[in-house]
Amino acid sequence: MNIIIRKTGPSDFAAIFSLIKEFSIFQKTPEKVTITLEQMLADADIFQGFVAEKDNKDIIGFTTFYFAYYSWSGRGLYLDDLYVTDAYRNKGIGKMLLEKVIDLAKDSHCKKIRWQVSKWNTNGIDFYKKMDATVDDMEANCDLIVKGN
Repeated sequence: MNIIIRKTGPSDFAAIFSLIKEFSIFQKTPEKVTITLEQMLADADIFQGFVAEKDNKDIIGFTTFYFAYYSWSGRGLYLDDLYVTDAYRNKGIGKMLLEKVIDLAKDSHCKKIRWQVSKWNTNGIDFYKKMDATVDDMEANCDLIVKGN
């Protein structure tokens, strides 16, 4: 099986949207997905990511990210999501996606990449540790929903 990791584009959004819904079920929080395909398309100018694509053009995994500035370290990249559909896990595809993000961060002179992993996701935690990430439990997530938007 040949897998290509490439930058996303609007023509990928329908497949990514489907994977986002699948990912939310994996995360046990499908009720938190409020985005629509139409919103993704309207936000195409700021949507950044990579997809894992099979020879037949099926998209089986994705990342989304954005550049950030961290007051303690400087230029960085925030990895919002990394997901590989269940049938293709443990085949090195997640590693390929993460390595592509790491390469982008290096090329963009980022000092670090930051992301979150659910505490119950021991497979994910083990994967990230194998990639030399530090996984701590010091911080909690904060979400503030902007009303009126």
